Amino acid sequence: MMLTLAVGVVAMMVCLFVQGLLLFLATRYYVMHLAWVKSSSRAMTMLLIARVMLMLVVGNLIQGGIWASLFVFLGEFGDWDTAYYFSLVNFATLGYGDIVMSDRWRILGPIQAMNGVLMIGVSTASITAVVHDAFQRSWLKSNFGQKTPEEAAINEQTESN
Repeated sequence: MMLTLAVGVVAMMVCLFVQGLLLFLATRYYVMHLAWVKSSSRAMTMLLIARVMLMLVVGNLIQGGIWASLFVFLGEFGDWDTAYYFSLVNFATLGYGDIVMSDRWRILGPIQAMNGVLMIGVSTASITAVVHDAFQRSWLKSNFGQKTPEEAAINEQTESN
């Protein structure tokens, strides 16, 4: 049981690293393309949000692949397709129950589900933050001609120098 828990914790740590890396890349991509949001085009804003969302969803799919690889390595599944299907069902916490693991490794299923809840939650929170920021920047500027609080602070700082 302790070995199984240790294997699960290591897999979670690898997934956390992947999530952190993709979160960094998605955030960096968003910041590098803020001009799209600052333009008055809502379509460009939505396109940027969609791209950030896609990057984070791909990250979650990669994490499902990490778990699937582990399951194949452990000999739980003979083929990648079944392992990946099982992995995504667990990661998304669907828990169909149509495929089960052996008694030795079955605790990895709930561990993966906990990992999925956390990582999908991080992705959701990140997407929510991007949507909030983009809409705040886009709608304030296009509807009210106002600057975002960050832009106003930069202007005040520049004027005082």
